[in-house]
Amino acid sequence: MAGPNNITNTNALADELITGVELKQRSLWKDAVQRLLRNRLSIIGLIITFFLFFAAIFGPAIAPYSYTEQDLMSIAKMPSAEHWLGTDEIGRDLFSRVLWGARTATLVATFTTVISVVIGVLLGAAAGYGGPTVDNIIGRIIDVVMSIPGLLLAALISVSIKQPIVSWAERVYEQNGFPLFADTTWLDLLVVFGGLAFISWPGYARLIRGQIFSLREEQYIEAAKAVGVSNVKIALSHLLPNAMGPVIVTLTFSFSGAMALESSLSYLGIGIQPPQASWGNMIASNIGSWSYRPWLVAVPALTLAIVTLGINFLGDGLNDALNPRSGKAI
Repeated sequence: MAGPNNITNTNALADELITGVELKQRSLWKDAVQRLLRNRLSIIGLIITFFLFFAAIFGPAIAPYSYTEQDLMSIAKMPSAEHWLGTDEIGRDLFSRVLWGARTATLVATFTTVISVVIGVLLGAAAGYGGPTVDNIIGRIIDVVMSIPGLLLAALISVSIKQPIVSWAERVYEQNGFPLFADTTWLDLLVVFGGLAFISWPGYARLIRGQIFSLREEQYIEAAKAVGVSNVKIALSHLLPNAMGPVIVTLTFSFSGAMALESSLSYLGIGIQPPQASWGNMIASNIGSWSYRPWLVAVPALTLAIVTLGINFLGDGLNDALNPRSGKAI
């Protein structure tokens, strides 16, 4: 007959086996999601980000008016049942333009972030695993780009490139009649994409380079080298996947930063141009009437502030969730 000590040992062994099974079922990403959902600010940021993308995708469809539609009988009207946020100085519905502005901001931020991440990850991986010569060349390029203030560099690119591209597109339309070049407003987006991506990629390159320098000394990398795995395969299969956690966190902050930079360029008159709806050019167009029609400036400005703050909340929550050593989200 089994004694009390044997029963106790059996129960303890069973508990250890159950705990072991539970630990095996856990994963890094599952734990990260759980930590993210425990962070209240990150939940707020997630909700704001969801509404931003919802407005960007479905906003123009649910907007009561087109962003270019003018009602000359309702110029600079206060908010009402017909115009929920009022109208601007030429009778355009402000609520509709804010929704269209969400699409512009999201489009610019998404493409800019994707382009800068791709360039930064590729060059950062090459610098971190390509040898001293490649590292020195890419490092000097990064230093030069990062030594110039970002907004100033983006403005310089926009001013110097936009007009030649627009003139070329107009000549092509006059000579060949291509319908694509009949309206050159999309070129504003293209120039903003290029300018913002050019000033954003060095941050990703430095981050990936540092991650690879720290990871390439790990034992599993040495084991891969010992069995004859090529450097390219090691970089793509082992180094980059393990370095992507910090990139995901940085991506969220860069997304909100790209939106703010796009609005800054549009406010200065060298970004997205009217009649295209942008929160920045909406603020610039109505800044002169701030003292007697403040809602025309306050609505797009508050929208931009709330959206960027929400995305930063989400980024901070991701930073805590993807860093198991941080105890903020627990």
